[in-house]
Amino acid sequence: MPRTAEDVENFLLQLNRHFEIDGGTYLVSAGAEMPPIAIRVAPPILAVRVAIGPLPKDPEHQNKLYRRLLEYNATDLMHAAYGIDDHTVVLSAALPIDNLDINELEAILSDLDLALSSHVPTLHDLATT
Repeated sequence: MPRTAEDVENFLLQLNRHFEIDGGTYLVSAGAEMPPIAIRVAPPILAVRVAIGPLPKDPEHQNKLYRRLLEYNATDLMHAAYGIDDHTVVLSAALPIDNLDINELEAILSDLDLALSSHVPTLHDLATT
């Protein structure tokens, strides 16, 4: 049976994840001082994304940041990947919505939680120093 936004909401409740709904997008708390994780049901996929921050303007800092993002993509992330969207570093993932289960959603959220808690401080330092 295909999943719906209501199923995703129920999964979030079962996982004890705090969230708000804004125009069909679930904004899931990732903890104090962390950006929210945006989840949107856009059949045929479930799109998950979090904005990490702006790209540095200095090419030297950009190159250091790009290298680290690629290293994280290769070594630390299983279900998500870093990317760049309009001068903003983003972390995103997507899953087919048709057979989504709670374990898949939990795996993606855990991947993002790990990245936000352990990567963001390093990425911020690379972008500003």
